[in-house]
Amino acid sequence: MGFGPIRGGVLTHRHLQLLALTLAAAATLSAATKEKTGSVTYSKDVAPIFNRRCIECHRPREVAPMSLLNYKEIRPWAAAIKEKVITRAMPPWLADPIYGQFKNDRRMSQAEIDTIVAWVNGSAPEGRPQDLPKPLEFLEGWGIGKPDMVFSLLEEVDVPAEGVVPYKYYKVPSNFTEDKWVEAAEIRAGNRALVHHVIVFIQEPVNAGQPSDSVVKDNLLVGFAPGEQPKVYEPGTAKLVKAGSTFMFQMHYTPNGKAGADKTCVGLRFAKEPVNKRALTGKALTMNFAIPAGDPNYEVKSSWTAKEDTRIRSFMPHMHLRGKDFQYTAVYPDGRSEVVLSVPRYDFNWQLVYTLKEPLFLPKGSRLDCVAHFDNSPNNKFNPDPTKLVRWGDQTWEEMMIGWFDFTLDSQNLLSQR
Repeated sequence: MGFGPIRGGVLTHRHLQLLALTLAAAATLSAATKEKTGSVTYSKDVAPIFNRRCIECHRPREVAPMSLLNYKEIRPWAAAIKEKVITRAMPPWLADPIYGQFKNDRRMSQAEIDTIVAWVNGSAPEGRPQDLPKPLEFLEGWGIGKPDMVFSLLEEVDVPAEGVVPYKYYKVPSNFTEDKWVEAAEIRAGNRALVHHVIVFIQEPVNAGQPSDSVVKDNLLVGFAPGEQPKVYEPGTAKLVKAGSTFMFQMHYTPNGKAGADKTCVGLRFAKEPVNKRALTGKALTMNFAIPAGDPNYEVKSSWTAKEDTRIRSFMPHMHLRGKDFQYTAVYPDGRSEVVLSVPRYDFNWQLVYTLKEPLFLPKGSRLDCVAHFDNSPNNKFNPDPTKLVRWGDQTWEEMMIGWFDFTLDSQNLLSQR
């Protein structure tokens, strides 16, 4: 706003009036902004956001490093929380929003981010207790609610303080005398400080000629890794565990300088309603790669072809510390293709499952093509050794390239068979 020329370098009465009005207006605007910022409180505005987005992990005995259940716990972290939500580092979600819609999308809306920022900028006031939302109820230790059955490792596993522990496999019999349909499953690590990840496979009863110690890795039940949510299937869909099956626990322990013991378990919730579709797990993988030392952008491809009409329900890309990006593309029989999931900045610390809002229909003959890139250069701060040629292997300093996905078959209608 201009005041016009000042005659003789001296402010006239009119100039002083305009200046006073301008300063008053600025003060009023500042006061209004401050009042708006100050009106955002934890109880009324921020607590509902934390209930929706954060306390799934940020509560006692869960994967997050601190609990954020109430104002007393949250207030010391206010500035750090503001930084994490502005940069979208939290809640963790790695999918490019351009491709696909996912019902477990953890991203905060811009309005939620703006609310948290305004709250922190306004000195993070607590607000009135009566404005607090109703507390969420959790069954301690379980995200799926009370399991119908829990299966634990038969004995505690001793983990050394140092060294490399190869993957370990432990059998736990189900003792099921009839087939069971599992609508939800969750792994609870017995010692989070030592357990890096767990996968529980369903090993069906041994048929004639089949090795008794075989691991049916295609029949994956549920996994546990940083950031991975419990497995919950939509109504009418469930995993089949046949009578006489055994649960095979694949355990990956990482020594941390202090010896300890672990007794991991898996909880199952059985379907209460009739099941129409058997949930299946597939993978597009390749083990035939060699990442050159120092290569910043090594490409690896894999593919899976639908043998009949299929509905894809979810995706889970998996790589190790050199993983850079991962993309799934659906290629249809008519030649059309579309990217259905893109993870442009893969992070080994967050092993996320991306569950589609609507199942992706793949007609018979369609392909899922996966393309991943690896950074084996010194610029990758997580790279264990950029001077080494890297091949497929179980350990984190080796690599994997797996495009996991859950699916159902259109031809299967179990209810019509009853």
